[in-house]
Amino acid sequence: MSDLLLIALYASVGAAAVGLAGGLALRVLRRRSVAVSLSVLTAVVVGAMLAGTLSVAWAMFLSSHDLYVVTTVCAVAAAASMLTALVLGRWVIAGHRSLEQAARTLGDGGGFDRPTVPMPAELASLARQLEDTSSKLTASRERERTLEESRRELVAWISHDLRSPLAGLRAMAEALEDGIADDPHRYHRQIRGDVERLSAMVGDLFELSRIQAGSLSLSPTRVSAYDLISDAIAGADPLASERGVRLADEGVEPVPVEVDGKEMTRVLANLLINAIHRTPADGTVAVSAQRRADAVVLSVTDGCGGIPTADLPRVFDTGWRGSDARTPPGGAGLGLAIVRGIVEAHAGRAAVRNVPGGCRFEVTLPAARMLGGPGSAAV
Repeated sequence: MSDLLLIALYASVGAAAVGLAGGLALRVLRRRSVAVSLSVLTAVVVGAMLAGTLSVAWAMFLSSHDLYVVTTVCAVAAAASMLTALVLGRWVIAGHRSLEQAARTLGDGGGFDRPTVPMPAELASLARQLEDTSSKLTASRERERTLEESRRELVAWISHDLRSPLAGLRAMAEALEDGIADDPHRYHRQIRGDVERLSAMVGDLFELSRIQAGSLSLSPTRVSAYDLISDAIAGADPLASERGVRLADEGVEPVPVEVDGKEMTRVLANLLINAIHRTPADGTVAVSAQRRADAVVLSVTDGCGGIPTADLPRVFDTGWRGSDARTPPGGAGLGLAIVRGIVEAHAGRAAVRNVPGGCRFEVTLPAARMLGGPGSAAV
């Protein structure tokens, strides 16, 4: 046992010396190619074995022949190991270069095509992550392009909608100032109407900016969907009567929801006003509220004749109007964008789909938990 311990001690001393030298070499070459590091590591392994063997041979006083045999075996093993390390290093470097070349296109605004050459699992995992990142960047660029188009459309529409009433206000103010207005009271009423419309537009812009900045403050309370729709219909009824449009109840269930009453009333008002303006005289705008599983769906159905399928995904975009504007005359294309922003702030979603004769806007909101025991419908 003592001889075995002595052999282990001599082998450990020789291997430790080589290992220390190899560690220093790896530290000095840590910024070099992985092939160099693999070669150094292989040299350390073989050198440690050789150093330990030579230490033991020296301590055990082996014959020169035996020592020559051992050294020859270690040299052959070292050559084979070094060759294997170099091949492995070149394989890793080839995969790295292919990955690096593919990643350059990602930084230049192009997509990322994952290399098809074989590579280690770590590089393959990195390639998959870069591919996923490329897909996300592509989608982000597309969203940015769409938002930029919407922004330009919004600026163009608002510029137009501001220029026309401001020119009219200026002309009427000059006429009143010069005393050439034949009916000053009519001019005053027209000025008041234009100012109210401009104030509403500014209010929409302010509301939309709060929504997009994430600073919309909500005060949720437990209310009945029936009460929300009743208030919205009462507010829109004068406009519907003026345009000869009938407001119909398509089934409004008194289901409870936890929402900001003021903001949700604005959502329904925007939907109703849009529907009334797009429905021809003698047409019908139908409103409904239904419970579906754990959600409440509020819907407004108009008689606009439908929206082109290609335009459906953009209906709620900021500033979008389409070829046949969904917003009332003089609007800036903000109403439906505000609808979506408020609904999403309530953890809901807004959607639109075509139905026979028109289209249906649906607002899906989380249903409030029922009060009392099972089967209770308390609001």
